[in-house]
Amino acid sequence: MKKNIKLIMSGFNGVWTDNHIYYDKKGNETKFYNSNDCIGVLFLNLNNIPVIILTEDHSEIIKSRLEKMKITDYYVGVNNKMKVAEEILDKYNVDWDETAYIGDDINDLPLLKKVGYSAAPAHAPYYVKKEVDTILTKKGGEGAFREFVEKYLDEKGILKNTLDKYLTIYEAVD
Repeated sequence: MKKNIKLIMSGFNGVWTDNHIYYDKKGNETKFYNSNDCIGVLFLNLNNIPVIILTEDHSEIIKSRLEKMKITDYYVGVNNKMKVAEEILDKYNVDWDETAYIGDDINDLPLLKKVGYSAAPAHAPYYVKKEVDTILTKKGGEGAFREFVEKYLDEKGILKNTLDKYLTIYEAVD
């Protein structure tokens, strides 16, 4: 059984996206997202586990996507993820071993090494994969965040309860 995780932090590009940046003929930037990751956020909400996003990117597209998913605690344009993460842990009054992180690249390594539970998407470089607790089967933009959440909840023994909560809430809506 995994430790009692009270907070999940995540990088964004390469976890929630396929790490590509697309431009239309007018030069407008867009990104590709997998809506399955929204269910991961919902499952964490049902278990009162906050989701925090840390990204070096400062794109308005990211802010818009996070707000649509009702992730209100996010940090964009972050150059030093470790420093910001320490402030987040203080804010939520949690320890490193009560924190999980999913990231895909070299800038995520300090956090991946420090947290109580870590994961990397399937496309992460080998030197990132060898530092994490879990290597996911999905790449970023393919539902890697949801896979991470479901894997943690299953290992913790609370996935079935989470699914039952979800079905109870959303069956009542239909």
